[in-house]
Amino acid sequence: MSSVHIRTKTALPLVVALIASLEDVNGEVQRRRDLADFLKARRGQVVRADLGLPPVGGRRTSGLRREEVAYLSHVSVTWYTWLEQGREIKPSRQVLDAIARTFRLSVAEHTYILALAGYSAPQSDAEQVPAPLPEHVQRLLDALSDFPAYATTPDWHISGWNRTYAALYPNVTTVRPLDRNLLWLVFTDPYLRELIPDWEASSRRLLAEFRAEAGPRLGEPPYSHLIGRLLETGEPFRADWSSRDIEVFTSRERVFRHPVAGYLHLEQHRLAPSDRPDVHVVIYTPVLATDTAARLRRLTEGNASRPASSG
Repeated sequence: MSSVHIRTKTALPLVVALIASLEDVNGEVQRRRDLADFLKARRGQVVRADLGLPPVGGRRTSGLRREEVAYLSHVSVTWYTWLEQGREIKPSRQVLDAIARTFRLSVAEHTYILALAGYSAPQSDAEQVPAPLPEHVQRLLDALSDFPAYATTPDWHISGWNRTYAALYPNVTTVRPLDRNLLWLVFTDPYLRELIPDWEASSRRLLAEFRAEAGPRLGEPPYSHLIGRLLETGEPFRADWSSRDIEVFTSRERVFRHPVAGYLHLEQHRLAPSDRPDVHVVIYTPVLATDTAARLRRLTEGNASRPASSG
């Protein structure tokens, strides 16, 4: 066998690998171009009135400026501009989800831009609802019947509660499962705004604690879906979210203004079962120097016919 034939045989795998590599690069470049072209096209089709924006120059009623897309999607103008230019960047799923909401994309269009960036299809509402609370944790909540207590998943979905918590916050039993998220309820339920006298300070702190705990997971579907929905509610969530404050959870006193029981002075604690560290159990115990324990007893006696529930 000639040396030329040997060299050719040896070099062949390298050539094949090089061609495959070039194809991957070319494919990635094409996907970035497709994403850029799609975003530019959709940006020009957005009806400004649908987003509460006036016509441009008093005449043009459709199409957004890049700066407007960036502002509405809570991304930097530079980053969005690079997306439309097909630059070699990797947008997070959270960014693409936000842009999809701004452009009011259909499920198919949303899936398309996610696929171009290498992500799976957006989750349906049914897929967003976490699994039920483990039975032994629910039994723990029920055993703490003298105190309001509930359990949350890592993205703060309220997955279980006891009858005293239901008496303190009745809406937890009636809200649809997708909306039974502590952060969502605090910012959207008028009942909680009345229940929490220092709502503005408490909601800001709660959001800072959520951001600290979510950390790098904010780009994952359950988190990006939740934040995206909350951003659509407008102020004050948008202002609080843009502040990027970070707080670590600490046990502390809380005051609630219940429409029947009056002012309740409670100390808030949070625990995690050793066999389910992903579940947080939040317990409110009466402040001893107050009559809160008696008020809670009267409240639960008045709601004795209402069974505790979980979802």
